[in-house]
Amino acid sequence: MYANILLSTDGSDVARKGVEHGIALAKALNAKATIVTVTEPLPIDYGGGFDSGWVPSQEEIDQFDAACRQRAGKVLDQARSMAERSGLPVELLHVPNAHPATAIVETAKSRGCDLIVMASHGRRGLRKLFLGSQTSEVLVNGSVPVLVVP
Repeated sequence: MYANILLSTDGSDVARKGVEHGIALAKALNAKATIVTVTEPLPIDYGGGFDSGWVPSQEEIDQFDAACRQRAGKVLDQARSMAERSGLPVELLHVPNAHPATAIVETAKSRGCDLIVMASHGRRGLRKLFLGSQTSEVLVNGSVPVLVVP
């Protein structure tokens, strides 16, 4: 049914449930699995009008990027441990400086994945509208099926 599954995680407890489910599914289907985590770029405020804004120095950008790599490494190490406990070989991927939903959709496409597995916080109503949802964006913009784990 599915031969190449992309699992998405940000390291949160909710995302871990999605990874656990995706690992079990990939193992049951004998599918290839890739686990991806995405870190967003440093927000820069160029200001406007009378506001002077803030533009980081190269050193601040480098420190931010290093912190993102370190955080992504921890998230992926945790996911690798989960996969190893189940006996599933996985590929690990960190996509830096990207919008998570866009990176997930592009990664699935570029790697030929036929399913994306990700978790959702299950927000409803106005909270979902105001807080946004990477899962919702992947559902709307993706070109492969998405399995959403609550």
